[in-house]
Amino acid sequence: MIDLIREHQLNFMLFLAGVCFAVTLCGIFSRGDKTKKIAMFTMGISATLLMIFDRLAYVYRGDPSVTGFYMVRICNFITFLCPLLITFSLNWYIIAYFKSNFKEFNIPFRLKLNELLVTTGIILLIISQFTGLYYTFDESNTYVRSGGYIISGTIPLIAWILVISVVIRYREKFSKLIFCTLLIVASVPILTFFIQIFAYGISLTNIAIAVLTVALRLIEIVNTNQEISKAHEVEKELILKESKTAQRMLTQTASALASAIDAKDNYTHGHSRRVAEYSEMIAELYGKSDKECREIYIASLLHDVGKIGIPNHIINKEGKLTDEEYAIIKTHPSIGAKILEKIGQASYIAIGAHYHHERYDGKGYPEGLKGDDIPEIARIIAVADSYDAMTSKRSYRDSLPQDVVRNEIVKGRGTQFDPRFADIMLQLIDNDKDYTLRQQDDEISNIFV
Repeated sequence: MIDLIREHQLNFMLFLAGVCFAVTLCGIFSRGDKTKKIAMFTMGISATLLMIFDRLAYVYRGDPSVTGFYMVRICNFITFLCPLLITFSLNWYIIAYFKSNFKEFNIPFRLKLNELLVTTGIILLIISQFTGLYYTFDESNTYVRSGGYIISGTIPLIAWILVISVVIRYREKFSKLIFCTLLIVASVPILTFFIQIFAYGISLTNIAIAVLTVALRLIEIVNTNQEISKAHEVEKELILKESKTAQRMLTQTASALASAIDAKDNYTHGHSRRVAEYSEMIAELYGKSDKECREIYIASLLHDVGKIGIPNHIINKEGKLTDEEYAIIKTHPSIGAKILEKIGQASYIAIGAHYHHERYDGKGYPEGLKGDDIPEIARIIAVADSYDAMTSKRSYRDSLPQDVVRNEIVKGRGTQFDPRFADIMLQLIDNDKDYTLRQQDDEISNIFV
């Protein structure tokens, strides 16, 4: 196996350099913490250079030319430097991981010690270029290990061991995927280091480091995407929760305002709520979505908000209104629309208030719209509003009998009401055998409390 690797290692190094560089470039465009991305980028570039210059070191080994003289020395220096840079970058990545995921977490001292250890290793590497501490070159310009060679491997070895100890100690801080990857990335170079002591002429440790760098980069991309997806799910849940809260507050506010509107009329207690309930029933039977049904419910609650601007003596007048008083009453849809149009994100509310007195035959008010030109919400509210007006007690009469109400809806079908929604109202009436869809006695008694 060793002989096979030795035979093909130059080709494998070239291939691996390309893979490292490609994965590193992909990492630039990935999402995630900026510091972690920089650490991974440094690792990837270092691994790429490691494979390129380690390969060139073999290519120029024994080349007596001037180019060979310098290339061998430059390549071996970079080949010894890059593992230290990769170790430093891995250490940096772990620190960044802790900082990005645990704001109050104290960085382990072993990681800080690692930085000092790797820095010492870089200084000793530079010194070795002038002293031959790690390696020298013979007369044929061939690399030869020196007595201090073991030091060059011991420093990264200790650094990897420190990384392993931190990863294991704080394993609960890492995702399972990252934990397993870091453990492998830090452990394999230790194993290959001891193998390489006896396997001269093969860069087993460097190849392993490059492969593991690629693996870590890919795993980090996958893990980051998982974290972002999870964050998006949490964000969506939060938005949904906030939306439900806002919807609930809107409903409660609309209900409170509707109660205040109904309180102006001694005989319309609960009118807005009942119209909203009937409108929602019609919408549901017509096949509207849950969202549309809730919108229709809210719009119906506030359909009479314009009555705030109508004098109480007109609203509560017993007996027939004069033409002038009726003209004033007819202004409440426009008043309501002006009040509600300020709610820009819920424009449907103003539509219900503005057009609920339009007639299907075009004889309604305030604009005399006809047929489908009348907004659908308003056409639904118009049926529900008229139904409740007939089934509620007034100063001049009790609620009308159910059969009379039904006949009035039939008469208004296609003239006052949209036939589709009139038919649904008739269906509701026919299903209401006990005549429960009307103003109840307890509501009537509350009027006079």
